[in-house]
Amino acid sequence: MNRREFIKATAGAAMLGLPEWSRGAVESHPVSSTSPSGNAARPNILWVLGDDLGPDLACYDTPLVKTPNSDRLAKEGIRFTRAYTTAPVCSPSRSALITGMYQTSIGAHNHRSHRNDGYTLPEGIKPVTDCFRAAGYFTCNVVDKEIGGNGKTDFNFSAPKAFDGSHWRQRRPDQPFFAQLTIKEPHRAFQPDQADPIDPDQVKLPPYVPDDPVARKDQALYLEMVQQFDRKLGRVLKQLEEDKLADNTIVFVFGDNGRCHVRDKQFLYDGGIHVPLIIRWPGHSRGGQIREDLVSAIDVTATSLALAGADVPKHMQGQVFLGPGARERKYLFAARDRCDETIDRIRSVQTTRYRHIRNFMPDRPYMQPNAYKEKSYPVWNLLKKLKAEGKLTPEQQFFTADRRPPEELYDLQSDPHEVKNLVDSPQHADMLKELRGALNKWIEDTKDQGAVPEPPPAQTRPR
Repeated sequence: MNRREFIKATAGAAMLGLPEWSRGAVESHPVSSTSPSGNAARPNILWVLGDDLGPDLACYDTPLVKTPNSDRLAKEGIRFTRAYTTAPVCSPSRSALITGMYQTSIGAHNHRSHRNDGYTLPEGIKPVTDCFRAAGYFTCNVVDKEIGGNGKTDFNFSAPKAFDGSHWRQRRPDQPFFAQLTIKEPHRAFQPDQADPIDPDQVKLPPYVPDDPVARKDQALYLEMVQQFDRKLGRVLKQLEEDKLADNTIVFVFGDNGRCHVRDKQFLYDGGIHVPLIIRWPGHSRGGQIREDLVSAIDVTATSLALAGADVPKHMQGQVFLGPGARERKYLFAARDRCDETIDRIRSVQTTRYRHIRNFMPDRPYMQPNAYKEKSYPVWNLLKKLKAEGKLTPEQQFFTADRRPPEELYDLQSDPHEVKNLVDSPQHADMLKELRGALNKWIEDTKDQGAVPEPPPAQTRPR
């Protein structure tokens, strides 16, 4: 299917009131940068990432938080309820996102690795911006104080020319653009939202967090940071309108990893990898849709290329989930490796209902020493204090144990907070066996590099 046929098919579906995102057999849609119709007809692609943003927006039914801009975008587009990143921390997750490849397949799985050793991507693997550039797109990583773009990359490999510029306004007239824009909120350190404070006494805490004033204040401040993210998102959308680009720009809003709370970020529970995903494409998608199928962040990469009419590389592990050639996932995978100075290896696989987690270092506690967590997460130290005082519930004690179980299995439907490990349940033995097999196959098929010890910094050499 060529670009003309693609536009005609999606527009026709919209006019007929049929599902806009038909699932055809086409996986890539090459478009010449000298298309007879001109570049102006080709959609711009904008990724807006919230740093450590979980699905804690009002449109995701989060109480107390006020996010009118995200809510409006969801009403105008599609809201995905099961979108996940491939890692629970920024640099491996962002490395996977920008390549459409699992970070464990490209040697980018250890957090903040390869900072000074000149490591480059394996042969044939390139940032997605190279693909957009080959299709005639201008690529930028937005730096703009007015709207909040901070230019964050955080890749675990060297990519000195990953972007052409720092704003879509730098492109040639009528040239389509791909833009990544990172809003720093709700990343720590938390700052109060003076315009719309949230009462700590009113927040809801998950059962694995102690009901303590320290935890309540921390949760309230996180939600206030989410509100500040939403305010900046509103400025981004307004700037698109002022530049007369809103009608021809596909906007993706999501998080680079899950929420920055004690058992969330850096871990493979729902809180660490579950993110919001809202997509708006005016004139091509019916507003207010809700999708519940599994989506990986690396699928955003492949789908962005496909919707732009660019080639999706055959080696790319992300898959198209919107438009012609869309496919649904049966399983979704994620990985955690070294974070800061804390060495670990955890892998997970999930269906829409169950999540299986494998701890490759069960002799180590969840709460291994970690300077970042100890300094920046007040509930981290609260858990240690209350454990010493014998004041934790069983759900809270689990995370503070001296050892971990080698395997965990959770029913996300009946136990959304993942506090009831079903690994020894006879009723779930078949599901555990299925997920074990799926994870083993994924590790082998994707050539997971996590089993290879990371060399000490002094021994690291450019590759």
